[in-house]
Amino acid sequence: MPNWGGGNKCGACGRTVYHAEEVQCDGRSFHRCCFLCMVCRKNLDSTTVAIHDAEVYCKSCYGKKYGPKGYGYGQGAGTLNMDRGERLGIKPESTPSPHRPTTNPNPSKFAQKFGGAEKCSRCGDSVYAAEKVIGAGKPWHKNCFRCAKCGKSLESTTLTEKEGEIYCKGCYAKNFGPKGFGYGQGAGALVHAQ
Repeated sequence: MPNWGGGNKCGACGRTVYHAEEVQCDGRSFHRCCFLCMVCRKNLDSTTVAIHDAEVYCKSCYGKKYGPKGYGYGQGAGTLNMDRGERLGIKPESTPSPHRPTTNPNPSKFAQKFGGAEKCSRCGDSVYAAEKVIGAGKPWHKNCFRCAKCGKSLESTTLTEKEGEIYCKGCYAKNFGPKGFGYGQGAGALVHAQ
């Protein structure tokens, strides 16, 4: 059948990609609906894609599969401290392989490659000036600047800190405040035991 409208072949499904539905990445074309992480199947875009050989991943799955291993890495929604992605179908490799996060030559990738950014105190990823918040004397992503207990977004006026972790004032009081009869009964009144 002739290819009347022209178009490249999709890097995922192999069918023709027409201009209106095309996403280009690493010199290849994809249908928008086919431009998905190889592991978790999330939709990708230029800010969330990470490339390894001819495979595309979201940055989270890429980090679990090819990033540093051990305690503290890959800590995010739904991961365990030692989770290396096995439950997502990622097989740990016995020998390290060469990898490249992406071929986008944007400044943040350049800085990341050469270690030019501070690390977020919550997720451990690089924090750049446009997304950085300083709290408890440490850098955080705006999205990571949340209470460690309830996940509520924090500001400098609502922040409390204990042993390097940050909390909203409510969670801090519940977990680390004074304990005993009469505390936390509202309206600032203590009830004295006889």
